[in-house]
Formats: sequence, C-alpha cells, structure tokens
Amino acid sequence: MAFFLETLIGGLMAGMLYSLVALGFVLIYKASGVFNFAQGAMVLFAALAMARLSEWIPKWTGIESALFAGVAAFILAGALMFVVAWCIERLVLRHLVNQEGATLLMATLGITYFLEGLGQTIFGSDIYKIDIGMPKEPIFAFESLFEGGVLINKEDVIAAAIAAGLVILLSIFFQKTSTGRALRAVADDHQAAQSIGIPLNRIWVIVWCVAGVVALVAGMIWGSKLGVQFSLTTVALRALPVVILGGLTSVPGAILGGLIIGVGEKLSEVYLGPFVGGGIEIWFAYVLALVFLLFRPQGLFGEKIIDRV
Repeated sequence: MAFFLETLIGGLMAGMLYSLVALGFVLIYKASGVFNFAQGAMVLFAALAMARLSEWIPKWTGIESALFAGVAAFILAGALMFVVAWCIERLVLRHLVNQEGATLLMATLGITYFLEGLGQTIFGSDIYKIDIGMPKEPIFAFESLFEGGVLINKEDVIAAAIAAGLVILLSIFFQKTSTGRALRAVADDHQAAQSIGIPLNRIWVIVWCVAGVVALVAGMIWGSKLGVQFSLTTVALRALPVVILGGLTSVPGAILGGLIIGVGEKLSEVYLGPFVGGGIEIWFAYVLALVFLLFRPQGLFGEKIIDRV
C-alpha cells in the first residue's frame, strides 16, 4: 500500500506540472481560437532567461545573494515574457485575424523556431541550471500508518504547490475581475463581445501575456528539475494529450486531464510495464488521447460542436 501511495503521489505531482503547461494552450485557444504550438518554445525561452539572468545579476549588481538574484531574475524574465507575448500578438497574429486554422497553426510553428533560435542566440545553447532553493532531498511521510513510511520528493511537492497556487490565482482572475469576465465573454462569442464594446485586440494581448507568465513558471519549475536545455520544448508535446483529454476550451479540464495523465503514466509503468518490457510511460498518454479522440473528441469538459444543416 505504501508503494502504491508513493506512485500515486508522484503521478499527481507530475500531473500538476503537465496541467501548468496545458493551461498555456487552453488560455490562448479560448480567447483567440489559435492553437499555440509555440507554447513549448515560450517555456524554453522563459527558462533560458531565468537561468541566465540569475547568473548575470550578481555580476551586474555586485550582490551575491542567491535569493536576490532569483527574485530579480524572475521579475526581469516576467517582464521579458510580457514583451515577447506583446510582440507575438501585435506583429504576427493581429494580422492573421479570421484566417484559416491551418494558417494560424503554421504561424505559431514559425514563432516556435524563431523563439528557439532567438533564445539560444541571446542566452546561449549550453545546459544551464535554475536554483530557486527547492530542496532535493526526499522525506518519509505517514510513518505511523505504514511501516517505513511513504517516500515523497520535497521538490515535487513544492513544485506542485506552486503550480496549484498559480491555477487558483488564474481561476480567481477569470471569475472575479472585470478583465477576467471580459476574457470569458470573448471566449464565448467574439462578435457578441465586440458588439458590447470589449476590445478584442487588448484582450488578446492580455491573454498572451498571461500565457507568457504561465510559461515562465512552468519553465522555472521544469528547469529546476531537469536543467534548462533544448529538449525542454518537448514538455509541450507531453501536455498535448492533457489538452485533448480535458478539452481545448476548459481550464478545469486542463487540470483534471493533467492529473489523470500523470497518475496513469506512473501506475501503468509500475504495474503494467514489467509485463510488456517497460516504456509504457512514454506512450501511455498518447494512446489515452487517441481513445478519447475516437469516442469523445471534444474531451471531458470541451464544448461539443453541433453542425446544423
């Protein structure tokens, strides 16, 4: 039972991180109808900025405090992601309004390669580390309930708590603020929102900026766990099944989908992997997403499209 709980908790922690990346897809698609294939590149760019700025700031300021460098790097990287998001919306996507979905997808693919190249040109292409002070040592919990306790990675717990906190803040933002209500109105009906005076261009800029902040937090956490390297862009590919499972238009769906994928990967690898030679964790999410596409293509919480003829 203790081993099962360890696997379950590990899956939930990984699922929260998947959900964080999937949120970037959902936020932009809800507000603008654009499937942002550049989300992975945004995560990489943000992580590179965070890693390199935390190295450069002590040299620029002469202050050797790691905490100061980390906070300052996060603020500067956040401002940089705001600029990047504003430029993407203003210089590229604003000129492609009402274009075909394939055109918008190709535009985000172009943005992907541009951000990858720009990030490595400015910040370098080596493997960098992000040290935000998260403890690496595991702990044993529930020792009074299970012999030997349940092994839990403190870094995973803190990372999941950060991801959950950001999700809660975003939920409050969407539900309780006038800007959040405007975003939901745009998501429901662009033309109706515009007819009552909601400026679509400003809303899209806000959404892209929020997606940039989400990418920064995701890049910071994944960079702390795995190191900042080119392969970080593949995190977005791991989040695609989450989006398919939860629904492209649902924030709760992204969260629940991430938890299901995370737990499913870990449990299938541990309990089914030995029977098939292992490796289930690599393809489990994609097979589950394929099943959902066959039987419920809109996902768990996605809006069902009905065409009347």
